[in-house]
Amino acid sequence: MSLFTCSFLFTGCGFYSFTGASIPANVKTFQVNRFENNALLVEPGLERDFKLALEDLIQNQTNLNLVTSNGDLVYEGEITDYRISPTTATSENTAAQNRLTISVKIRFYNRKKEDDDLDQSFSFFYDYAANAQLVGSTKTTAHEEIFERITQDIFNATLAKW
Repeated sequence: MSLFTCSFLFTGCGFYSFTGASIPANVKTFQVNRFENNALLVEPGLERDFKLALEDLIQNQTNLNLVTSNGDLVYEGEITDYRISPTTATSENTAAQNRLTISVKIRFYNRKKEDDDLDQSFSFFYDYAANAQLVGSTKTTAHEEIFERITQDIFNATLAKW
């Protein structure tokens, strides 16, 4: 098969990436609006870090251009839960492990195809030893792992349709 034929197959019906995204040819831009942090336990800067993680993932997995307004695709929402809870107990009835759970409600608008709009919640967790404090590198690792999973789930639901 010639190079011309291969390139025609991948561009003839819009943009297809090897990440699973199927983006119509008329969609060129996306924007991520500010996420409000409405969790009962507010972690300072969490909404900014989540917004940046979502922007980075979309930029890394698509050819879409990030814009601050009038995007073809718009992401917005809020952080609805930031919770630390014990998950397992020791024989002395103390926590052996804690779990950080973060939940995000996302509203996605496709201005080129309104049937693709989405209003859905996503959540993920990170387990850590009960004798560890959720500070420093433990907190950074927890946030990164949770954001990686939630942003990938959002990407799959909005652009890959998984």
